[in-house]
Order: sequence, then C-alpha cells, then structure tokens
Amino acid sequence: MMSADNTSVINGKLLKDALCSAAVRIEQDRKMIDELNVYPVPDGDTGTNMSMTMHTAKRELSVLPDSVSISEVAEKAASAMLRGARGNSGVILSLLFRGFAKGLAGLEEADGLEIANALEIGVQAAYKSVMKPTEGTILTVARMASQQAQLLARDHPDALDVFGEICSAGAQALSKTPEQLEILRKAGVVDAGGKGLVTIWEAMFAVFQGEAPVLAVEEVARKQEMTAIGRVDLEGEIKFTYCTEFMLEKKKDCPDAFKLRAYLETIGDCVVVVDDEEIIKVHVHTDNPGLALQKALEFGQFVNEPKPKIENMRIQHAGRVRAAQNAAQDETYVRAEPEKQFGFVAVATGEGLENMFRELGADCIVRGGQTMNPSTDDILKAIHATPAKNVFVLPNNKNIIMAAEQTVSLADRNVYVLQTRTIPQGLTALMAFDDALDVEGNRIAMTRAFEKVSTGQITFAARDSELEGHSIKKGEVLALDNGKLAFTEKDLNRAAYKLTKKLVSGDSSFITITYGQNVPEDTADQLCTKLQERFGDRIEVMLVNGGQPVYYYIIAVE
Repeated sequence: MMSADNTSVINGKLLKDALCSAAVRIEQDRKMIDELNVYPVPDGDTGTNMSMTMHTAKRELSVLPDSVSISEVAEKAASAMLRGARGNSGVILSLLFRGFAKGLAGLEEADGLEIANALEIGVQAAYKSVMKPTEGTILTVARMASQQAQLLARDHPDALDVFGEICSAGAQALSKTPEQLEILRKAGVVDAGGKGLVTIWEAMFAVFQGEAPVLAVEEVARKQEMTAIGRVDLEGEIKFTYCTEFMLEKKKDCPDAFKLRAYLETIGDCVVVVDDEEIIKVHVHTDNPGLALQKALEFGQFVNEPKPKIENMRIQHAGRVRAAQNAAQDETYVRAEPEKQFGFVAVATGEGLENMFRELGADCIVRGGQTMNPSTDDILKAIHATPAKNVFVLPNNKNIIMAAEQTVSLADRNVYVLQTRTIPQGLTALMAFDDALDVEGNRIAMTRAFEKVSTGQITFAARDSELEGHSIKKGEVLALDNGKLAFTEKDLNRAAYKLTKKLVSGDSSFITITYGQNVPEDTADQLCTKLQERFGDRIEVMLVNGGQPVYYYIIAVE
C-alpha cells in the first residue's frame, strides 16, 4: 500500500494477513526448528512453543474485519501472544510483539520509520525481561535487525524496504550465532529461537510484498492438555480421616526425628517430617490424631503459632464433590473470589506428584512440565481459580518461569512467582510456608528453603548431540546434576545410583527418590534398597511413585 508521497506503508489488513500467514508458516517449519535445539534432553522445544504462541494470535486475528487499523491488529496480536506464550522462546516472542504494539498505538497505518521504532521498543522490552541476556540467541537476532532497520528508516522510511532490511539483518545475525555461542558452533547449528523469529519475519514480509497468505492445510489448534485441577481428586479414595499438622520446638535431648516419622507411618500415611536445628514440622493423615500428638511430645513442645491443625478430610471431600457437581464443570478452571490470605498454584504432571503438591497445600495444579510447557493463560486461569488474596506460583521448571512471571501484571490478585526450577524445589518451598509469616517473610523463607535442595534427574537423550565433552547418542540414559549434564549411562539404576552419590554431601540428611511412569515398581525398589544399604546408617532414603513422564527418576537430596 502506498502513501501520498509514494512511500509504501503497512495497514491493518496487511498486518493481520501477515501475522496469520506467519503462524501457519512456523507451524509448518516447527519440527525443523525443534531439531536445532542442541541440548539432548527432551523438552518443550523452541519451534513448538513459538508456533503455539503465534497460533493464539492467529485465532484472535481471524475474526477481525479487514477495515481494522494497524494499531488494533498489533494490540490484539500482542494481547493474545502474551496470554498464549509458552516456554522462554514464546514469552520473548510475545514481549517483542507487545513492545511492537506499543510503538504502533493510535496509528491507522505505519511507514518504515514507525515500524523500526516499534520494533526497537519491542527489543528493549524483551531484553529487560531477561535477567542475564545471552548473546547469540533470539535477543541478538532481534537487536541487530532493529539497529539496521533504524539506520535505514531515518533516511528512507519506506515500509517495505525497512521490513526487508529487518529480514536480511535478522538472517545475517542468525548466521553469526554459532560464533557467539560455542555450543552452537560445536553442533553446527544456528540458534533455534533466532531461526523461529526470522521465519516469522520472512513469512510476514512475503505478504507485505503481495504474496497470498499461507493457509493451513488443517487447523493448527491443539486441544489444551494442561488443565488446572482442584486440590482434592474428587474420585480419589480417602484412606484416613484426619489431616493432622503441627510444629514442635525441639527438646535439648530430642530423639532422632526419624523415629517420629517411623511411628507416624504405622498409624497413617502421607507422612512428611521436616527436621532442622530448632523445630520439627509434621504432616500426617491418620484416624488417630491424638496418638500422633501424644507421640510428638517425646520430641518437643508444640509452638503457639502456627497452631496444631486437625481437619476432617471426609467432610471436606464431600463438600468439594457437591461444589464440583453444582459448578457442572469438567476439568475447567472455576474462578474463585479471594477468601483467604494465601494460596498456591504448582505446575506438575504425574498422579503421584500432583497428589504430593495437593497434600502440602496447593490449591490448583497446572498439568505441565518438561515437554509440556503451559501457557501464561493456563497459569493465569489457575491463579484466578485459587481463592486467595496472595497467590504463590511454583513453576518447577526453568522453561516455565518466564511464562508464569507474565501473570503478575494480568491477575486480579497479588501473584508471587518463586523461581523453582525442579519438582523437589517446589515441594520444599511449600513445606517451608508458615501461616504466621506475612507475604514477604514467606517469600524469603520459601526461597531460602528451595535453594538448599539439590536435584538429580535421570532421563533419556532425545537426539544425538555433542555436549560438554560428551558424545551422546539418541536413547542413552542421561544424568542431570541440578540441570547440568553429569554423565551418560546405559543402565538406568546404575545411573541413578551414581548420580545420588554425587549429590550427597556431608550434611545431607534426606534422599527422596521419585520414580516415573516408565519405571517398574520392582526396579525402583531395587534402587531404593541399594541406596539404603549405602547411606541408611546416616541418611533417610524414601521412595515415592510420582508417575511423572520424561524423567525416569527425580532425586532430591536435602
């Protein structure tokens, strides 16, 4: 489209068609972009996350009339992407477009200078969102493209020429990413996020130049698999009646807290005993709360705050069943008005893990994690379904933290995202919550608690790779030490045993082994037995059926 001075401009219809076409194109190329990921661990791959983020914009834009302004299109796309953002790459993409929309605010159409300025605002927003930006990534590609666009637009504000410069400068910056990141150079690939961004820009530019928008052969939409579920499984069986919680101030000659745990396991289940230098915190389900309290007096005295708590779970369960039936909702989020001070949303997948989070107080679980990065909107809906004024969010995966953080400005209540990167960190953070503390006190206490947790993960190589001196073949067993590759192995239990030994230190007191859905119970029992033989004289070893996908074992050492 041309302006009065024969300079090309971009209007709302062009931008709408371009963004919809780009959403289809990146869906077509997503597997190729996924394969650029050099880290061999199965994850929420870049191409898939960026494709799903773009598709949320396409869905919203497809219902807009052709007469819409460029400002309205950009704002609608940015809002949709922000809520639909998945993974770090999807969040960064959404932030680029949110800044882009701010730069185009109030405009019917835009020339090259306005396009360049809008992109610069987006780049600044994306860089601000990352605590330690790494060069050689999508951020670098966006920044270099923005800089070149600015240089051209100052003297030549033709929209087509400027957007063409964005594409060519972006492609050039992308080609140089292996020079900036050693891991890319060794793998012989460019950055996946940068490739995704250039793919989107090039698809948009094709439409700006007059090509027909790319149409999907079939709808890209996928039914969401990650849904928030309530705190209690409405179909689950309640074995013991009373949920009993209390805190003790330890006696000077306090016996080993392991003995208290052992006793509680004879009268109930879901036993959690946290022991530090001065206090013991206990959670147990039992039909005899009086016996639990009586036994506890051998170890210390009850503190005044928080007070011991005994709740009849059968009455609670019946009330929730009625509420669920009345709501007539099937696995959807039900908005709840804030009724209490504190609430919790946790991201997890696997029946055992989900139940553990519920038992420790999580109000809503968002099903997701590795390979299943929930969107910002998934997490936001769970927050709004939590009946609390202050909601703590536990992402439990490094690739979900940024999506969770976007909810802070979108929610109708106070949201605090704790940067838990693993499931054990999230569980430990919940255990450290104290009703007697205010928001800031709990934020500090929970953060300090989860930062002390060492996490090991046993998974498999999703692709061939050369990484950190290791030659890795697809399907090999990978051992991750706090997120970093420690070694590869052929035997599953041998890998878990070696990794646990590596994580244990002189002051370790607990080892928790959580086995996944693809590990037979007898295999997990064999590992637990071997660890008990090795460490049982000084460290308590506990085995839990988490039912999680992707990770054969999740190992927590505290």
